[in-house]
Amino acid sequence: MDTIISILARELGRSEEQIGNVVALLDEGNTIPFIARYRKELHGSMDDTALRTLEERLGYLRNLEQRRVEVKRSIENQGKLTEELSAAIDAAATLAEVEDLYRPYKQKRRTRATVAREKGLAPLAELLFAQEKDCPSPEEAARDFIDPEKGVETAEDALQGASDIIAEMISDSADIRKVLRDLWWKKGTLLSSAADKEPEDSVYRLYYDFKTAVSRAQGHQILAINRGEREEKLKVAVEVDRGLALPMINRRVVVPGSAAMAFVRAAAEDAYDRLIAPSLEREIRNMLTEQADEGAIRMFALNLRPLLMQPPVKGKVTMGLDPGYRMGCKVAVVDPTGKVLDTAVVYPTHGEKQKRECIAKLSAMIKRHGVEHIAIGNGTASRETEQMAVELIAQVGGKVSYMIVSEAGASVYSASKLAAEEFPDYDVNLRSAVSIARRLQDPLAELVKIDPKAIGVGQYQHDMPQARLGEALDGVVEDCVNAVGVDVNTASAPLLTRVAGLTSATARNVVKYREENGPFTARKQILKVPKVGPKAFEQCAGFLRVPESGSALDNTAVHPESYPAAEKLLSLCGYTLADVKAGAIPELRARAEEKGLTQLSQACGVGEPTLADIITELMKPGRDPRDELPAPILRTDVMEMKDLKVGMELQGTVRNVIDFGVFVDIGVHQDGLVHISKLPRRVKHPSQVCAVGDVVTVWVVEVDEKKKRISLTMRKPGGSAT
Repeated sequence: MDTIISILARELGRSEEQIGNVVALLDEGNTIPFIARYRKELHGSMDDTALRTLEERLGYLRNLEQRRVEVKRSIENQGKLTEELSAAIDAAATLAEVEDLYRPYKQKRRTRATVAREKGLAPLAELLFAQEKDCPSPEEAARDFIDPEKGVETAEDALQGASDIIAEMISDSADIRKVLRDLWWKKGTLLSSAADKEPEDSVYRLYYDFKTAVSRAQGHQILAINRGEREEKLKVAVEVDRGLALPMINRRVVVPGSAAMAFVRAAAEDAYDRLIAPSLEREIRNMLTEQADEGAIRMFALNLRPLLMQPPVKGKVTMGLDPGYRMGCKVAVVDPTGKVLDTAVVYPTHGEKQKRECIAKLSAMIKRHGVEHIAIGNGTASRETEQMAVELIAQVGGKVSYMIVSEAGASVYSASKLAAEEFPDYDVNLRSAVSIARRLQDPLAELVKIDPKAIGVGQYQHDMPQARLGEALDGVVEDCVNAVGVDVNTASAPLLTRVAGLTSATARNVVKYREENGPFTARKQILKVPKVGPKAFEQCAGFLRVPESGSALDNTAVHPESYPAAEKLLSLCGYTLADVKAGAIPELRARAEEKGLTQLSQACGVGEPTLADIITELMKPGRDPRDELPAPILRTDVMEMKDLKVGMELQGTVRNVIDFGVFVDIGVHQDGLVHISKLPRRVKHPSQVCAVGDVVTVWVVEVDEKKKRISLTMRKPGGSAT
């Protein structure tokens, strides 16, 4: 039997040694970001996504192994475990196969077969099911089992009981279930129809008369159908041609020419119609749902990563506007570090007079604090606020630009205990304005304060298994935070909590320590924080930056364990730590390559992947990988839907990627949809073409102002798909 290590190596296309190293590192309590970044030589430079896939699959295979042991122990306790059955359980590749094998030995609720066995009809069932040459006819055999005291009044009663037992035996056959499950998956049809005879027009109208092959059903279709069924708008079924299924059973249970052949065939039909088909329909629905859930979770994670990694708009005083009608527009001005300088509430939607007052008040705030950028939340009244902002920018001389910022989750954050602790002197609405301003300055640092599920860059996220969704998204957040690195002297406790090796408790201890002792002046000082021991320090040190340190290496992603190697490298290439402190050393890579990376890695005592990372860090100390991505689009004017014309070329920002297309912000408040058929080339999924945050060129295909729908294409008019 294959070991878990060999299975993982085969599935992931890695050597057993590399897989074994990763498993050992995980079992020792190392975090994924640490393994991905600082143990590359041990696993062949697998990235964090691949490592998380490995970790997840490892968990499944270990659960499978544990379940095998439990099932064999249970069957053995019944005195029914044979060598053949034990080998079959060991060979089962999935939990479903293990459960199929366990099915005949499982404690069952009271069934028709159970009742028949209690009446002493099991020997009759076994006799007829065996269909041996000398088997009597069913009617003749049944006479010996008539027993009025047990409720078997006639031969027909005995045969009915025997049929029920045989039907359950057939239903419990692992072999039969496996081939029929495969049939249902490959040949099944998923159907949905309106629950009412005269259904109202709704979002489910596409599924009022819907039919597709099970094997071709799309994830978004499954999720929509499931929700429609829960809301009692749809009726759903999975069907398979009965004429395909019954012969598959008969070939396995019916002995041609036997006196009991017709009886067993009838029992097989009963088994299929009454027990197997309903059970398989539930299984197929569950399998479709699990696949759709996993696909949606992957899509959510895929979208979340670029959203978190959006380039920050650093070093600028920023004004955040949280639009609203009745309660007005909440305003917060923050300095380049995110510290609140000023707040206000204005009412631009309450009439022309109030709008003029609003512009005057905000103009004064802009001039007083030197505001350069305005971040506008995209919620209620965002459109009117954006139009007001354009007039405001014109009045102050046009040196200010604005950007519409997603405020998904801002209200969740502003009402949270965390926000109350961070801004005890501000009400909930003003906290939201601060969050919106900071989202423009540093999306990652602000978004980590919010439950990832509340950020809203996916589809049907509220229908997902919440624990599984949370686990996947938390992994993305952790990977992004550690990829960027965190300034230990300015980071909030929520941001520090996402650093590998730190917990919410140790993150709070870091903040408390710097509040009581002043800024950290060296990485090794982190070891003085209560409950941060050597293991936690090993995991977190490389991801924490200390700009105030006297050592330039403390403000890079070079791990303290590699400081001697970094200093040796600098020395061999003719540099010192003072050169690193002074700024970028762009020539370092060229000098290192001249001397030979293999020779340098041996001289420095580290592997080539680690040496390459050290070189990258020393060339640009304190670098932020987000700075290398396309900058967000900042605007100074506004366009409305009525301004759009078919064929118009526009620049936009991708806001969401889903199974059937891409939503793009083109600056008219209403995102436009690029259907998968309108992407620049034919692909199986839109994520193969673009990601959240990408700046793209689109052309207008259709505008429906009444329904507020904009159809776009990424194919230049006159061009063709490739």
